[in-house]
Amino acid sequence: ETGGRGKAGLPEDPHPTAGGTGGSPEPDEQKKRFRPEQAKPARAEDKGGGEWKRTFFILLGLALFTLVYLAPTPPDAIDPQGEVFGLSREAKAALALFFLAATWWVTEVVPIGVTSITIGVTQALFLIRPARDAFTDFFDPSVWFIFGSLMIGMVFTKTGLTRRLAYKMLYFVGERTSMIYLGCFVMTSALTLIMAHTAVAATIYPLLVAVYALYTDEKKPTKFGKGLFMGMAFVAGAGSIITLLGAARGAVALGFFAETEGRSVGFFELTWYMWPVGLIMTFLLWGFFMIVYPPEKKTIPGLRDRVARLNESLGPVKREEIIALVVVLGSIAVLSLRSFVPAIASVDKSAIILMPTILLFLFKVISLEELESTSWNIVFLFGGAMSIGLCLWQTGAASWMAVHWLTLFEGGHWLLFVMGMSAFVLVLTNFIMNVAAIAISMPVALVMAPYLGVSPEVILF
Repeated sequence: ETGGRGKAGLPEDPHPTAGGTGGSPEPDEQKKRFRPEQAKPARAEDKGGGEWKRTFFILLGLALFTLVYLAPTPPDAIDPQGEVFGLSREAKAALALFFLAATWWVTEVVPIGVTSITIGVTQALFLIRPARDAFTDFFDPSVWFIFGSLMIGMVFTKTGLTRRLAYKMLYFVGERTSMIYLGCFVMTSALTLIMAHTAVAATIYPLLVAVYALYTDEKKPTKFGKGLFMGMAFVAGAGSIITLLGAARGAVALGFFAETEGRSVGFFELTWYMWPVGLIMTFLLWGFFMIVYPPEKKTIPGLRDRVARLNESLGPVKREEIIALVVVLGSIAVLSLRSFVPAIASVDKSAIILMPTILLFLFKVISLEELESTSWNIVFLFGGAMSIGLCLWQTGAASWMAVHWLTLFEGGHWLLFVMGMSAFVLVLTNFIMNVAAIAISMPVALVMAPYLGVSPEVILF
């Protein structure tokens, strides 16, 4: 918990209460938690096993690439209308790269950003696509949009706006555990409207630790604790589908859609269709956790008083908070108005979402240190996902795979295809990041959809 505070910047309660969360553990307790003589052999054993696993999957990815790249050209794919889709040398190489990237992304034996860089380098070295195309995708406007949303999340956390909002919510919902469930879930979902869901989870986590410390001081897990923390994780995902700022998968999916279908989906259009789903999921999850993990206690005495003291410790609203709030909400308003004001409809959403980064630098709300602390490993993941997805599409590999896979749904109802793709993505995202799953599945699904009478928008949403 102490480490969680340090990361998220949660201030210590100036007036700790019994069962609270302040302070460092006693020396005796520290000795119980960490024994070097026990930890060293375990680490050595884990390292040895981990190295074998890492080497195996690295070689597996390289072997799959080599096998597919050197294999004889497979037969052409023929769609129901008789159109022939052959597999060129570049398309076959793109498939080989696809298997390499999927293996390394699933197993994470190398950093996900390094896998993404490998995608660009391999395209250039094996002449799959021109180097300019392969590497330009890494800074596609969709990737810049994601970078801008990451900066917004960082600013909200740094200025203390998220903590201030969280304290207000907890004070409002009171001390009933059922309402604390609901309040924490609604607050988490609401914050994902303007921040990446991972940043929201990192910000909310230490606050929930403080809440749980007032619920019990026993080490034995409780139903309330399980529901509180698992619910926060589930709800962060539910809320993140509503706007493009909640998660990178939306921006990447829209980027693929625009490239392949020639039509852009605006910020407000996405939100218009997705907000009912996100809202319903949030309340369904509240009901689910109330049934599966009902709190053992009806109330948490003293919670409202402690939250009031923590809120008071933040002091009055600071200049940086006001500037950050005005700038970010202003950019979101402009993004929404693109769907209604023709004069700004042609302005790219990535340029708009990057304006807060520039303005917040000019007003000295954020500094160069914050910019350098950005997780470039994650940014490279988004770029690599765009690059491999467009590589499959432009070389014709996605069309070849899609037409071959059509035989699985021949004579079947269109709903079977939609549910099949949904189940595939659902399973896939339990092993790899959402953006990587989109890069693997979406180019193929968009090719298959017209043959089965499914609108591409259904695949997108």
